[in-house]
Amino acid sequence: MYEAFYGLKEKPFSIQPDPDFLFMGKRHSLAYATLEYSIRNKAGFCVISGEIGSGKTTLIRHLLNNLGQEFNVGLVYNTHQDVANLLEWVLLAFGLPYQNTSQVALYDEFQRFLIAQYGAGKRVLLIVDEAQNLSPGALESLRMLSNINADKDQLLQMILVGQPQLRDVLRRPEMQQFVQRVSAHFFIPPLEIPEVLRYIQHRLKVSGREAPLFSPSACVRIAKASRGIPRTINILCDTALVYGFSGAAAKIDVRLIEEVIRDQGKYGVFPIE
Repeated sequence: MYEAFYGLKEKPFSIQPDPDFLFMGKRHSLAYATLEYSIRNKAGFCVISGEIGSGKTTLIRHLLNNLGQEFNVGLVYNTHQDVANLLEWVLLAFGLPYQNTSQVALYDEFQRFLIAQYGAGKRVLLIVDEAQNLSPGALESLRMLSNINADKDQLLQMILVGQPQLRDVLRRPEMQQFVQRVSAHFFIPPLEIPEVLRYIQHRLKVSGREAPLFSPSACVRIAKASRGIPRTINILCDTALVYGFSGAAAKIDVRLIEEVIRDQGKYGVFPIE
């Protein structure tokens, strides 16, 4: 809609996770370094948590794009409190049979799979997204899977990704045994105001525009209204570009941002601020 008007090749502020737009600020760089450390050191568990829209999924996709061919990756993302048998979801993630089988048989099937992968020189990585939805019992079942080893080698590595509630669950006294298996962990905080300015310019540059489009004061207002959450920044910036295009504004200034925030508060289903 507004891409050609502003000299953009594509929309710079889509809310869909896209590794091409990954902004490696200080916090996301540390989070990614934590993921890399866990992979290189064959950590049993790595935990990455952060607010909704903080960029966790984008980081994971960037990681997947950079893993070698020796990895066999399974992804569990349909987590919820009513999941009765997490092991079934784990087997499904790796394309293994899981139906009409006892718990013991399922565990044996997965253990045989891990041993076969190890023998073939493959490393098995399980990523559980939205892990804050898992019950303590489901987390305990993952801990039991981490007991499957060959001599000193860890046959299964796991990355848990979730909202702040995941951190709260893991801090419970009854989760002490699980936490002792977590070798790497990081909580992604919101972006600070200077980072928001760089974040906005970074996404514009990836989309094909080198010249600044948002004024510094507009970026500061966006940072405060969004509380530094990347997804909210994207929504606000995208809406501002629609407003700017409709009014033929060459630049996005703070006045236009205030108008967007005010209109969203009056007419929007979900006010930005």
